[in-house]
Amino acid sequence: MVHRHRRRAGRRVKIVVGAPANGAALKDELVAHLRADGRVSEVIDLSTDDITYPDVSLRAAREIAAGHADRGILVCGTGIGTAIVASKVKGIRAATAHDLITVRGAVENYDAQILCMGQNVIAPAAVKALVDLWLDLRHDPQSGYGEKLREFEAYEEENR
Repeated sequence: MVHRHRRRAGRRVKIVVGAPANGAALKDELVAHLRADGRVSEVIDLSTDDITYPDVSLRAAREIAAGHADRGILVCGTGIGTAIVASKVKGIRAATAHDLITVRGAVENYDAQILCMGQNVIAPAAVKALVDLWLDLRHDPQSGYGEKLREFEAYEEENR
């Protein structure tokens, strides 16, 4: 049974997704799940049969940095490599998260635009539940983490 969400008030999000071969099965399930969700306006899948995790991660991060997508989901074996690479793009924060606490913290505390997950680490049903939560989460720049976020954004401006 597909769980369809009612459309939330406000703007629907455009999501870019991607995965190399070792994350393709989970990514494909996520694409179908996202396309059935009323909070999502469009899903852009950057995956190809031979794409590497660095290539797809950089492409996704650049799409978000350029304003062509609001958020992204990257899947590889563990979610670690994709997060490291995507975070190399100026202004992008990618976080590996596999549970409620890390998904919530990634967005609410650190304003991560990209969620990274590992096909070898988490079951598809759990991923779908976490993505459902992720779609509703927002960062509050006035929170206690807002000042910390501005601190490392200033560092990024000076050093990239």
